[in-house]
Amino acid sequence: MKKLFVLTFLLSTCSWTAWAQTKSSYSAYDLFHPLWNYQSNSPYRSGTGIPGPSYWQNSADYKILATLDEEARKISGEVEITYKNNSPDKLNFLWLQLDQNSFNTQSRGGKTTPISGGRFGNVGFDGGYKIESVWVDGKATPFIVEDTRMQIRLAQAMPEKTGIAKIKIVYSFTSPQNASDRMGLQDTKNGMIFQVAQWFPRMCVYDDIEGWNVLPYLGAGEFYLEYGNFEYSINVPASHIVVGSGELINPSEVFTAEQLKRWNSAANSETTVIIRGADEVTNPASRPAKDRLTWKFKCLNARDVAFATSKSFIMDAAKINLPSGKKSMAVSVYPVESDGKNSWARSTEYVKASIEYYSKWLYEYTYPTATNVAGIVSGMEYPGIIFCGFKDQTAALWGVTDHEFGHNWFPMIVGTNERKFPWMDEGFNTFINFYSTDAFNNGEYKNRKFDMHQIAKPMFRETADPIMTIPDVVQPRNLGWEAYNKPGFGLKILREHILGPDRFDFAFKNYIKNWAFKHPTPYDFFHAMEDGAGEDLGWFWKQWFFELWKLDQSVSEVVYIDQNPANGAIITIKNLDKMIMPGIVEVELADGKKERYTFPVEIWQRGGTWEFKTNTTLPIKSVTIDPDHVFPDINSQNNTWKPFAYRAPKGN
Repeated sequence: MKKLFVLTFLLSTCSWTAWAQTKSSYSAYDLFHPLWNYQSNSPYRSGTGIPGPSYWQNSADYKILATLDEEARKISGEVEITYKNNSPDKLNFLWLQLDQNSFNTQSRGGKTTPISGGRFGNVGFDGGYKIESVWVDGKATPFIVEDTRMQIRLAQAMPEKTGIAKIKIVYSFTSPQNASDRMGLQDTKNGMIFQVAQWFPRMCVYDDIEGWNVLPYLGAGEFYLEYGNFEYSINVPASHIVVGSGELINPSEVFTAEQLKRWNSAANSETTVIIRGADEVTNPASRPAKDRLTWKFKCLNARDVAFATSKSFIMDAAKINLPSGKKSMAVSVYPVESDGKNSWARSTEYVKASIEYYSKWLYEYTYPTATNVAGIVSGMEYPGIIFCGFKDQTAALWGVTDHEFGHNWFPMIVGTNERKFPWMDEGFNTFINFYSTDAFNNGEYKNRKFDMHQIAKPMFRETADPIMTIPDVVQPRNLGWEAYNKPGFGLKILREHILGPDRFDFAFKNYIKNWAFKHPTPYDFFHAMEDGAGEDLGWFWKQWFFELWKLDQSVSEVVYIDQNPANGAIITIKNLDKMIMPGIVEVELADGKKERYTFPVEIWQRGGTWEFKTNTTLPIKSVTIDPDHVFPDINSQNNTWKPFAYRAPKGN
């Protein structure tokens, strides 16, 4: 029996790696390059990932008067922009965004839409702005329109640091039915729902990185906008209810006496209060007896505003509790087709829970209302208001509501450049959604446990694009992975298995606080996380965000010391591909007990092979690297070592 025991040990030292990948393509020199994340700071942006002592950004305040022609589906408007040049540069011309111009078959967006169409298709509609006049400081001023951009050519340059220009533009446009899933029209049995966004000319960003940011709007790339204060008025038929970004400042003029009473009650209610019920939608008495009404809104320190209007709206609301003791309001509007306890009747509950969760964890919500609008748009975010699909129910409605309101932190509070870096809003938001969903209503829609080995296969597919790709360059089928899922899972791994929740959250919350209502770049985020957490994470940023590398960890060999399990064993693990992660190794002994060994990524600094000694005294039943499948390993087959089983011949 002793000879048989020894023979089993000898056999067990022979790895089954004859069939597994053993030749590594890993290079420590590619991953741990000393100059990769080594960049000098400037007076504008500190090397520690915070705004520098001379950081500046321009601002734009807006006053807008708009009128809806319901029958023609036309918005006519007049916008006055107070633009402040805080930069160290004189400005001889100004650039504005005219996103509506993309919704035209002759636009760049239209001409770059494939025959098959798609979510961001811009075909079959000849929309766009009609610019009637442009005035600067009271004088008619020459301008040119180039696709979705307008350049105003100033008679006199705006002075550096102190220049102020008053820009007045008179314009109109007809709403598309579905404008790249950002805005549009939904017909219901009780009237049309207008979800209105990108509805006035907006200033392009002028920054210290690129000067004027003038990438055209094609659909996939979203927005990059200056911050400012908004005052806007929407004139609509009196039968309509209007909701918009910010605070409704004239509720007594646009609600009935009963609705105003309910509105004020909702502002202090923990549960949903019906402002206008399903049984009231077709009752003329549920609206003031007038021909038209003007709804007035104010939204401070925002980068944009949007609104929605319809005579078909049910409306309800409740109080949102904020950590400072301040209050906000959760508001929902939806047609009778969307009513029901499994559908939009729970929308306000969802809004309230989402806003309260992120306010407590990340940064306090900054707007007086948070409004969810049911309509044709499947999911789109604007400051203080979101558009979601009117057919959504249960978990789907929670998911889209939570996701779109998560955007009020990224990019509404932290104002990143979505035209170039969609992962800095979509990926961050996907990441925070993991935790809010687990927390909602004691886990009602709790995420299943993610098996990252299974997720690795679609994540590392051969047709993938790097995360650090302009969204209009990312292949349409890849946008969900490259903008949302891969960065979201990457941050989850960084938080839970590399830095730990405490260090990650400390750095992450400081990043948000330092860049609230400012314009960080990817490197500002990288540096902020590194300094806040106390880690050089260049290896992580490079492999996850810039490259298309894959992870393949394996257990290569197990050798008992002196061929005796009582002396322990030498275990060899390998990193076979270009990506790395920490090593988590589980050793199961013959008696069923398990031991865990954890190793930092620094074990891979001298190559793709690492050996370590166990102090076990029993035979080893198995050795597994990444036993919980928390890392996206593309080949689970080589993650576990087991000894060859020995069977004695029959009859012996």
